[in-house]
Amino acid sequence: MSYKIAGLDLPHINSDDKLRRILTAALPNKSDNNSLQEINYWDAEFFNMHQVKIFQQASVAEQSAILHITNRSLLAESYFIEKAGVGYMAKMVLLAETVEERMLYALFTADEATHLSQIINFLPEIEATNSNDPFLNLLSEVVESADKTVLLFVLQVVLEGWGLSHYRRLAKECHHPILAELFASFLQAEARHHVTGTMLFNRNPVSASSQTDAIDVLASFLSMVQVGPQSVLSAIEQVKGHLTRSQKIQILEELDTQTHSGTRLEILRSLMRGTSADAIVQALDERGAFAPLPAYQCVYLKNR
Repeated sequence: MSYKIAGLDLPHINSDDKLRRILTAALPNKSDNNSLQEINYWDAEFFNMHQVKIFQQASVAEQSAILHITNRSLLAESYFIEKAGVGYMAKMVLLAETVEERMLYALFTADEATHLSQIINFLPEIEATNSNDPFLNLLSEVVESADKTVLLFVLQVVLEGWGLSHYRRLAKECHHPILAELFASFLQAEARHHVTGTMLFNRNPVSASSQTDAIDVLASFLSMVQVGPQSVLSAIEQVKGHLTRSQKIQILEELDTQTHSGTRLEILRSLMRGTSADAIVQALDERGAFAPLPAYQCVYLKNR
C-alpha cells in the first residue's frame, strides 16, 4: 500500500515486532511509557472554559470528560504534526541543493522522529487516522507540494514559527512536570527548523505561481484560526449533547473568541514579516485573513 509523504495514516507495527526493539535502542532520551498515565495535563483556565457558564454548571464528571477530550485533542494534534514532520524533513533531504543542506535536513528528520517517539509515550491508544481534521488535512496536502518555496514558507517559516509559540505555551501551562519538560525540550530544535526555513526562503525570489499557491494555502489555514476555539466548542457538545446556534454563540463569546483568534492571527502575521513575502502578506491582508471574527460569524462559517 502506498502512503502520502506526511504519513498521517501510516500504521504502527505490533508491540512485539523486532523492529520496535531496534528503534527503541536507537532513540535518544528513552522513557518508560508504562509509568505514564493519561490525565488532564491542562486545566479549564488554559482553554478559558472557567468563563463558560455551561461548563461551570456541568457536573464534576462532565467537566472531567470535557477536559479529557480537549487534552487528548492537543496531544493528538502534536502527534500528527510530528508524524508529518518526519515525512516532510525526509522529503527536504531529497530536495536539498548542497551537501550541507542535505545533512542539516537529515538531522532535522531525526529531531522529528525523536519528538514523535516522545509524544507517543503520552498517547497509549493512538487513532489510526487524523479523523478528517481540516488543519491536518491541509498540512498533509502542503507536504505533498512539489514547490520548495511554498514548502519552506508555509511549513518552516509560518507553521514552525507558530509551533514555537504553541509549544512554549503548552510547556508553561502544563501541570505534568515530565510532559512540560518534554514540550520545552522541543523548542531548541523547532527554532533551528524555523530559522533554517526563513534563511533558505529569503535566498531566492518568489515566483508568481509560488506566491499564488502560498496565498491560497495560508488563506485556508488562517480561516481556521479566525473561527476561534472550535475544538473546545466541539468537546462541550460531545459531552453535553446538541447545542443550539445561540448556545454556541454564547459559548464562543464567553471563550472570548475574538481575543483568542486575534492574538494568534497577529503572531502568524508577524512571522511573515521580515521575509521576501511582502506581496503574500498584502494579499492576505486584502482578503481580511488576519481579522478575527465575532462569535456569530464563527458559528455560521463552521456550519456551512
